[in-house]
Amino acid sequence: MLNNEEIIEELKAIVKQKGLKYTEQREIVLKVLMDSVGHLSAEDVYNQIKQTYKESNIGIATVYRALSFLEEVSLITSIAFGSEGKKYESNAKAHHDHLICTDCAKIIEFVDDEIEKRQDSIALVNNFKITSHSMQLYGLCEDCNK
Repeated sequence: MLNNEEIIEELKAIVKQKGLKYTEQREIVLKVLMDSVGHLSAEDVYNQIKQTYKESNIGIATVYRALSFLEEVSLITSIAFGSEGKKYESNAKAHHDHLICTDCAKIIEFVDDEIEKRQDSIALVNNFKITSHSMQLYGLCEDCNK
């Protein structure tokens, strides 16, 4: 797993390879997500930037563009919440899956070795090579299931 500095270097390499101009705004958006323990909406990212990077002049539209670019180049991932938009996280985290509450939008991360082994055995039986996966289970969290 890469550290934050290596991920920033990867961003710089991707931007250069695409022939784009490197912007501090993209780097700041990525840093906010790398430093977050949870999943953030675009508005959460914007508010965090306003608190942590007060000297930067990044508008909400720039945050949306940066998030879109970072997701396109696979440095971040998102979970869609229909009309409530997306929540983002850095791809630098160790692999995990998600339980998502359909009522309050709470996201619980989990790792289950048995599920991972089962996926591998299913792939093997079907002569299939898994290159990545994402599991999202939807339902009600403990608070909403009362």
